[in-house]
Amino acid sequence: MLLFVGLGNPGARHAGNRHNVGFRVVDAIAKRHGIGPWRRRFQGVAAEGPIGGIRVQLLLPGTFMNESGRAVAEAMHFYKLGVADVVVFHDELDLPPSKVRVKAGGGVAGHNGLRSISAHVGNDYRRVRIGIGHPGDKDLVHPYVLSDFAKSERDWVSALEGIIADNAELLARGEDASFQNKVHLAMGAKGFGEQPAD
Repeated sequence: MLLFVGLGNPGARHAGNRHNVGFRVVDAIAKRHGIGPWRRRFQGVAAEGPIGGIRVQLLLPGTFMNESGRAVAEAMHFYKLGVADVVVFHDELDLPPSKVRVKAGGGVAGHNGLRSISAHVGNDYRRVRIGIGHPGDKDLVHPYVLSDFAKSERDWVSALEGIIADNAELLARGEDASFQNKVHLAMGAKGFGEQPAD
């Protein structure tokens, strides 16, 4: 079994935030692959089902971003999963908007959700880094990630959610490079190359 974790903050007022793109992507995966219903579990909501024949537990922590590791650790412990079985979907300031990169391990780059997960379970989980761009000044980062995507960004965000969901089976099979390539090509085909930061 794999654990796909979307990072974000719970509650309606955060739903459209850039920081919540991980929540949105995992929700899109659930819809595309008919996984549900969501149930209250592991200090958040979880749903289980197959993606390309591989059993996957989807998890949206309800702990707020900086305590995400508590929910992830609880789910891992329950299913006796190793850190290599975990895939975390999160917003990434250091990538241009709409760019997606997958990597295992590495630093947390100031991301409080990743910092919490690494503190609770170790660092060698896979990360699907979803570019949101950088506001240009580190003092602006906090309000930037906690504000909603601009109207001009919503088309690429919606397209990217669908494309990631379409190709989630590649992630489930561990074909990260193929996944990354397919997402890049599909975004380009839809006319969304690298997007300028808003």
